[in-house]
Amino acid sequence: MRNVIFLLIILFAACSQAPQGVNYQQYFMPHDSGVQTGGVKMVEIETPKGKFHVWTKRIGNNPKMKLLLLHGGPGATHEFFECFESFLPQEGIELIEYDQLESYYSEQPNDSSLWTMEHYVEEVEQVRQALGLDSTNFYLLGHSWGGMLAIDYALKYQQHIKGLIISDMMSSMNSYAAYNKVLRGQMRKSLVDSLEAYENNNQYGDSTYQALVMNEYYRKHICVLPEWPEAINRTFKHLNAAVYVTMQGPSEFKPGGRLINWERSGDLPKIKVPTLTIGAKFDTMDPEHMKWMSTQVQNGSNVYCPEGSHFSCWDDQKHYFPGLIAFMKRVDQGTFRKG
Repeated sequence: MRNVIFLLIILFAACSQAPQGVNYQQYFMPHDSGVQTGGVKMVEIETPKGKFHVWTKRIGNNPKMKLLLLHGGPGATHEFFECFESFLPQEGIELIEYDQLESYYSEQPNDSSLWTMEHYVEEVEQVRQALGLDSTNFYLLGHSWGGMLAIDYALKYQQHIKGLIISDMMSSMNSYAAYNKVLRGQMRKSLVDSLEAYENNNQYGDSTYQALVMNEYYRKHICVLPEWPEAINRTFKHLNAAVYVTMQGPSEFKPGGRLINWERSGDLPKIKVPTLTIGAKFDTMDPEHMKWMSTQVQNGSNVYCPEGSHFSCWDDQKHYFPGLIAFMKRVDQGTFRKG
């Protein structure tokens, strides 16, 4: 009986502790005093065109492991990342969702002079400072366009980063465009002819063209789940099309915006911090290129999602999240080794 009681005491003590040495009371402790907002904070940023506010939300409180999420698009929202809430808190990892300037939940000055990589890098740096993130706790994850932003942020400010995660994004727009052609070449010729007819007439917004892209490309390479999660649909609903077209181009098939000459493959060796790349079999991004990127940074590792697409954190969660969590824990514990 004494042994049973002792075992129950041990189990109770274990259950009262979240991973990473933070107990649940500490993990859910508010970051700010005063009226509680569910972790939402509008962070003020300064730009050449004045001061604006961007939306952030913190879930949990861990002084050693804070993960800031950079959404895709450009011009999308944090909503796509809501699935992270089902995996990170139970591991004791503090989660920070964030809508970039001009995105749905942040201010929208509608000033295209701010729609540049340089602006968004400085915006991330201001958010980092406002939220008290530093090299002892700051993990940065960028998905798609957010991966481009994360790479450029690391190239300028990696001294503030503890761990970098590049999710579903290649290091070169030219390489991305080339892989895009590979995927398009796998389509039936009649479909390609139909797409080209609309594209040659600059009819990217035509409802038929949009339906073809959605059914023949997005559902095979953006998210392969038979029914898209509501959060993904909401992200698309809230996409700022003006920012997307200006920076990315008129279509996934026709990259041609301000980012068209973005090329960082040769700069990857400059990244010293522990870095994880995540690629997927059905992704719009070449998973082999993602694996190669992990060999170019100084301390890299790769996670491959064999059942996933561009939204691999949704359609291949059984590979995506264990890989991400294991990487963060190894970095936190000082046991990370490249490869």
